[in-house]
Amino acid sequence: MKDILKKVRKYEIEIRKFLNNSNQGDYNSIFKGSGIDFDDLRPYQYGDDHRSINWNITAKEDKIYTNTYKEDKEQSVFFLLDISQSQYIGEKNKINISKEIASVLTISALNTNSQVGLLCFSDKKELFIESKKGIPHGYLIIKKLFELKQKSIKTSLSSMIQFFMKSIKKKSLVIILSDFIDENYLKSLKSLNRYHDVICLHIYDDKEVSIPKLGIIQVEEKEDNFKRWVNTSSKSFQNITQNIFKKGPNELKKKMNSFGINYLRINSKENYVKKLIKLFKYRKKK
Repeated sequence: MKDILKKVRKYEIEIRKFLNNSNQGDYNSIFKGSGIDFDDLRPYQYGDDHRSINWNITAKEDKIYTNTYKEDKEQSVFFLLDISQSQYIGEKNKINISKEIASVLTISALNTNSQVGLLCFSDKKELFIESKKGIPHGYLIIKKLFELKQKSIKTSLSSMIQFFMKSIKKKSLVIILSDFIDENYLKSLKSLNRYHDVICLHIYDDKEVSIPKLGIIQVEEKEDNFKRWVNTSSKSFQNITQNIFKKGPNELKKKMNSFGINYLRINSKENYVKKLIKLFKYRKKK
């Protein structure tokens, strides 16, 4: 645990130093989203965030109306972490990198006086920690996160999102960490982004992206817990892996961007700090 905390502190300081310099602006603004508390209604104006449109009132009137908000100084940040069995792939395991990133950003957010919460999910709730402030709360989150043993090996991103939306009504910055190997969750993700500010961090490993041509071998399906023999040298198998792990993420990025969601793909072997800094710079400019 000491080694984990040492690494987390090192990376968090690296992010803070970079973003606090005169060129990048205020580090505290990284986790600050739009206003939180509802204030009033007004007619929609060009350039307004479409997520603020009040569809109930708009449906009753001849004009489009948008919600206005009072600024909330205590931003709420929630990490939604996919801990299904497909995350346990790779030399470092995608799940370990996901936990590291969540830990680093937890301390970063708490250092901006934000409230931080955590939801770990497979196809059911595995761990839920309500949002609070303070570094001791951050250390509790990290401890619980790295001690967690999954109860289910399956995935349901849609169930995770729906559970979160039922549990948390306050508008939050929601950071999802997953390999996004699942189906039928985009509708739920789009709904989540209507009420919250969403960032998706897509964790992947080289071993699943570039499967070598080894002929006929036995492969194991982690989440359905079965084995089968496949010809990894066949054109059909190579096409399937290309569609899932290479073309798939490109399509996913386009979809998420169309929803207004920030999307970042992270290789489990690379320095994720540099990629996170690049994302933060983009969000600040936007």
